[in-house]
Amino acid sequence: MFERVGRELVYEGSILNMYKDSIKVSDGKIAKWDFIGHHGAAAVLPVTAEGKIIMVRQYRNAIDRESLEIPAGGLNPKESTKDAAVRELEEETGYVCGHVELLLSTVPAIAYSSEVIDIYLATQLTHTAQHLDEDEVVEVEEYTVEELCEMIYSCKIQDSKTIAAVLAYKDKYCH
Repeated sequence: MFERVGRELVYEGSILNMYKDSIKVSDGKIAKWDFIGHHGAAAVLPVTAEGKIIMVRQYRNAIDRESLEIPAGGLNPKESTKDAAVRELEEETGYVCGHVELLLSTVPAIAYSSEVIDIYLATQLTHTAQHLDEDEVVEVEEYTVEELCEMIYSCKIQDSKTIAAVLAYKDKYCH
């Protein structure tokens, strides 16, 4: 039996808040656990009419290198994850979709963060133009499912939301 008996805000940021939680554990002692409260995110796996998956390559500060990922981003206030996924698709790739459906939902850091990422499948794509944030530099690339699986299994793709999305799509739609 675990019971949170206290939560102290340590840092308040634009996309997350950091806390020091006090947890009463089964023997009655109080343990201190770190907790990151996240405002939520959405991601999208865009598939072209030719069956290629549109990916984005961008620098990620946490790993100090570029990462190949599906488009994703945080939620705006009162925005649904579906609307955020469609918005991020156009902003990062310059594509709009005629069809979008929930593919899966994931909690990427379940041990210490409340972040939930709903991942959508987007099809019936039409190219428009990217609408990047001021600080974003995003390259748009296309790959087959097989190419992406090879990159996953050779550890070239390490982003958990991307791995989950590609493998779920392959399992559900590629027979």
